[in-house]
Amino acid sequence: MVRVDKTTWKANYFTKITKLFDDYSRCFIVGADNVGSKQMQEIRMALRGCAVVLMGKNTMMRKAIRGHLENNPNLERLLPHIVNNVGFVFTNFDLVEVRDKLLANKKKAPARPGAIAPCAVTLPAQNTGLGPEKTSFFQALQIPTKISRGTIEIVNDVQLMKEGDKVGASEATLLNMLNVSPFTYGLIVEQVYDQGTVFSPKVLDITDEDLNKTFEEALKRVAALSLSIGYPTIVSVPHSIVNGMRRLLALAAVTDITFKEAETVKEFLTDPSKFAAAVAAPAAAAAAPAAAAAPKEAAKVEEEEEESDEDFGMGLFD
Repeated sequence: MVRVDKTTWKANYFTKITKLFDDYSRCFIVGADNVGSKQMQEIRMALRGCAVVLMGKNTMMRKAIRGHLENNPNLERLLPHIVNNVGFVFTNFDLVEVRDKLLANKKKAPARPGAIAPCAVTLPAQNTGLGPEKTSFFQALQIPTKISRGTIEIVNDVQLMKEGDKVGASEATLLNMLNVSPFTYGLIVEQVYDQGTVFSPKVLDITDEDLNKTFEEALKRVAALSLSIGYPTIVSVPHSIVNGMRRLLALAAVTDITFKEAETVKEFLTDPSKFAAAVAAPAAAAAAPAAAAAPKEAAKVEEEEEESDEDFGMGLFD
């Protein structure tokens, strides 16, 4: 393969990135810290047919985007997010599916001194299999141990580091001696671009149920506010009508005023036994099918018992 000069390579890169922005209406801004070339190749293969991965220097990506703003002004919203070691994943497919494929391509990696821990690391109580000469490593990290059958045993679970902590040389050496690879690395979705809008990847986890729940909560708050200040709205009118009917029934119950709905209330207040009968009627109707089915079940059990007796009625020498 003929290696082109730097100027030609930059021109080809600008052409490629602008073409991708024209061909694809969606993309991810992904962080690529601690991702090796082999893992990147595997990610490209996993996304083949549904997404295109493009990495590059931040200065070149910003320059290419600024030069393409005349054709697509919405790309300017991407500029504040092109910081640190990032790249683009372009796609026209479902964002959730592509995001899941990206997150699925992660690899375990050992702890390295100076690295930032992407997750908390806890050492469980265990027999390490290490000899007593390694006790100093555990003492330096204040890990309670004991000698069991000539090997070091960790007495209790110990949180070695928290998320965001800097990995020290002692922690890295100890984890490597225990053959523990506590971290996983891969492309991390930092921002999502969809047809001119940039938003957090957390939005992709929102389901229809979450939207319905949030909408219902908003309606309840609007209805409560409207009722408290006496300002009628579409969501508060049904509550106002119900509350008004309650007041009318309460007023009719203590006065001689009457209307169709109040007659039933007054009848119950005059003779409470009717109310008890009205409540008991639905319960009795619901219990009737169960009571009717009980004799059938009992008869069925008796019949099965009789058949069982007939099966075992033969003597030992019959």
